[in-house]
Amino acid sequence: MIYQGNLGEYDFYVERLGSEQLAQIKVLQQIVYDTLEDKTILQPLSEEELLYILNGHGIMIGAFVNEQLIAIRALLEPNPKEEEHLGLDVGADDLARVLYQEISFIHPQFRGYGLQQTLATIIMKQINIAQYDWVCATVKPYNIASLKDKLIQNMHIYALKYKYGGKLRYVVAKPLHKEVVFGNDELAIAMGDTEAQQQALRDGYRGVAIEKQGEEWFVHFSR
Repeated sequence: MIYQGNLGEYDFYVERLGSEQLAQIKVLQQIVYDTLEDKTILQPLSEEELLYILNGHGIMIGAFVNEQLIAIRALLEPNPKEEEHLGLDVGADDLARVLYQEISFIHPQFRGYGLQQTLATIIMKQINIAQYDWVCATVKPYNIASLKDKLIQNMHIYALKYKYGGKLRYVVAKPLHKEVVFGNDELAIAMGDTEAQQQALRDGYRGVAIEKQGEEWFVHFSR
């Protein structure tokens, strides 16, 4: 056990997951996937991908209520030779020192307690940060919950491009050993305007926040 807390009336605890809990992880992943209105915002991990993390290529933690797995969060050590390595999108010097924020999901019954953010804080304390220079992730545009989750962690948008067989994704990242400082040059661009966002990113801007104006979400960029 690495953490204890409560979610309203429920006590919960967090522990590091192993391959012996694969069946529980798959059941929870399926429950979460089945309840999503927009199923494109979650790319479920295959058994092989889950075992890759659980067997030493990263770390996966789980939150439990009454011994029932209710949430997971994972970090992945990607293969540095991966063709679409996110480190290439953020200018990392050494791809072996890049860590990915992988899948995270919460049982529908336990949403709304800030558990995703709690797990983000806990899992980053489980790694030796000296071994890594960057933490990266991809997020689908309009996956607002996931974007907010990353931006709250002071991750920024570094790219907007087609990844993994033609899926449009933001590449978000955070350097782990240097502070990112922005000037006063700011832009706000509609999330649906892909080309304008891509141009801003090419011009050296980084996405730092999102905001809803009327019916549209806007991304705030700074450089």
